[in-house]
Amino acid sequence: MISHLIPFIAAFILGMSKSGLKGMGIVIVTLMALVHGAKASTGILLPLLIFADILAVIYYNRHARWNYLLRFLPWMIGGVLIAVFIGKNLPESIFKKGMAVIIIISVIIMFFGDRYNQKNIPNKLWFIGSTGFAAGFTTMIGNLAGAFTNIFFMATRIPKNEFIGTAAWLFFIINLFKLPFHVFSWKTISLQTLTIDLYLIPGVILGFIIGIKAVKRFKDHQYRKFILIMTAIGGLVILFK
Repeated sequence: MISHLIPFIAAFILGMSKSGLKGMGIVIVTLMALVHGAKASTGILLPLLIFADILAVIYYNRHARWNYLLRFLPWMIGGVLIAVFIGKNLPESIFKKGMAVIIIISVIIMFFGDRYNQKNIPNKLWFIGSTGFAAGFTTMIGNLAGAFTNIFFMATRIPKNEFIGTAAWLFFIINLFKLPFHVFSWKTISLQTLTIDLYLIPGVILGFIIGIKAVKRFKDHQYRKFILIMTAIGGLVILFK
């Protein structure tokens, strides 16, 4: 029962995250990895992410800022390609520990990102390149690009809806780019994993609908602190499980 409930909760949170309630991606990855394992969970999550990306693109399409997306995307693609090579034959134990370390580092990045004014975050080529590459590498290894993309969009200082709309297109494109590598190289997507996804899609839809309503009025200061704490705990659980 728990093994079915936890992934459904993760799918629900995924839907909320794609609706614009940022900062919850690591919770999704943590919950899925606890049930299905670190590497296998990346293949289960990817079709759900693409489905949720489609919902987000449809809803926020008019808010996308393509100039920012095109600056960030090439670096992210480069990170994905390097991660494909490194992660293909990586043992599950090392993959799991690497994912846990990324989770904890991402929490630290988001925590300190919240503490400093966005004007203090540089908007330079080296910054775009490093965050873009890190986002691409971590999205392939564990669908954990959220912290790095959030930092980039904070640096651009674009309004909330444009932030969400641009990120929606960015992840839709990059997740489609990742798909063949998961199918043919890592072999983490199969008919079995797609069957699991069919069960979880209603959770994504429900989370997206509720998230759309919440994003217009939700004040997330205390909530983000709670998410960061719970995410750090989840990363430690994966590390020592």
